[in-house]
Amino acid sequence: MPSTINKTVLQNGLTVISEFVPGVRSVSAGVWVKAGSRCETTRNKGIAHFLEHMVFKGTEKFSALKIAHSLEETGGSLNAYTSKEHTVFYTHSLDTQLSKSIRVLADLVCRPLFREKDILHEKAVVLEEIHAVEDTPEDYIFDVFQEKLFPNHPMGFPILGTASSVRTFDRAALLDFWQNFYTPKNMVVSIVGNVRHDAVLRMAERSFVFSTTGKACRFKKPPTAVNIRHEIQDGVNQCHICTGVESFSYTAEERFPIIALNVWLGGGMSSRLFQAIREKYGLAYSVYSNVDFFKDTGVFSFYVGTDVRKAQKALKILTTELQHLCETPLKESVVNKIKSQLNGTILLGLESMQRRMSSLAKNEIFYQRIINIDESIEKIEQINSRFLLETAQKIFIMKNFNTVMIIPHA
Repeated sequence: MPSTINKTVLQNGLTVISEFVPGVRSVSAGVWVKAGSRCETTRNKGIAHFLEHMVFKGTEKFSALKIAHSLEETGGSLNAYTSKEHTVFYTHSLDTQLSKSIRVLADLVCRPLFREKDILHEKAVVLEEIHAVEDTPEDYIFDVFQEKLFPNHPMGFPILGTASSVRTFDRAALLDFWQNFYTPKNMVVSIVGNVRHDAVLRMAERSFVFSTTGKACRFKKPPTAVNIRHEIQDGVNQCHICTGVESFSYTAEERFPIIALNVWLGGGMSSRLFQAIREKYGLAYSVYSNVDFFKDTGVFSFYVGTDVRKAQKALKILTTELQHLCETPLKESVVNKIKSQLNGTILLGLESMQRRMSSLAKNEIFYQRIINIDESIEKIEQINSRFLLETAQKIFIMKNFNTVMIIPHA
């Protein structure tokens, strides 16, 4: 599918990237703020996520109700999320609604109200969100795992914060974080679909007007724990296991081999661990691997939910598979199947305007340049059995693995 990608840095420092995709009538627009939970301190854990919530409570031009109705009434959507390193506000709409999408997104990040009554109300909402995660062991265990992997560092903080930290938030704390990080040089606007770059620029210049200059979030590489063993007794029926290790960053040359290893080990029903732990031995219903990439580090983790009496056997099988992967090169026929799966994922993703929008923004944030699909496919085609073996040997060092388990009460 042909496309045209353009990038402009506005006079105020805001980066605007757009991609024209012919043959579609939709547009996905996103504002990527380069500040997430990693920019927090021990005193304001969760403030990035709380701020994401608060901007939807009202801005100078839009009430909370108008924000909610702005795109839904024409079949579109508006949403947001907070990660370790970014906060993202995004829309998906008809191309005729792009101007409204940009106006709403700009008001959310440039002109939020942060009213005291709304702060009090939203604290209760976020506290319930925290409780919901704590009541979902398969989600909660990843928070605990990263806390143990990155001890005493913002990378290990839960994105939602803690109940005690959220209760301390006030307008001054929100304004401080917003003024520091919600600035033009700390944002990327990414828009994909039936759009023209010159029209996008006119809309962005009118709408994205900032009152502060702020600063960039300076990341300090986190210390990483090794060989941590941590158990939590809770009112669960299963034993929930999360085990893993530090991996490579988003820009590392090993990124695509790591993605390939993730596909092979735990990326779906055909994956090695699913077939061994679930299909062959019937030890678990849910088993998978997961990869997270960050600016200067990464995480490769595994999840298994099983009967507490079968936990050690499941871990033994997982360990055996990883050791085998580090000792025996995969057959090239297997590697070719993995590459075919990755290429298919990329090409199918071209049909999603939201995925293309995210890809544009991430490439700008991490690489400061446009990376086309052909370049990504070329990287995948360069993967071979030797490269996968060497990458596995670098990260799957079993003595470095950290394991967290949530087990039933004794």
